[in-house]
Amino acid sequence: MSLDKSLKIRLGSSRARNVLKRAERIAQLRDEDRFDDERSPFGLPKTRVRKAVVGKKKKKKGPDDDK
Repeated sequence: MSLDKSLKIRLGSSRARNVLKRAERIAQLRDEDRFDDERSPFGLPKTRVRKAVVGKKKKKKGPDDDK
């Protein structure tokens, strides 16, 4: 049985994910010193997903741009 082309995954996801996998959440909690190795990996607290903001570069004003 073939897979419909609308269900196929393209080369990389263009959208940012808003959910982290368990290993990613544990790594983020360790960075924040909120997780130790004695703790169970189940029932982890919520973690905020930081979105990367891409902005435009501002033009530098030079001596010729005084108009």
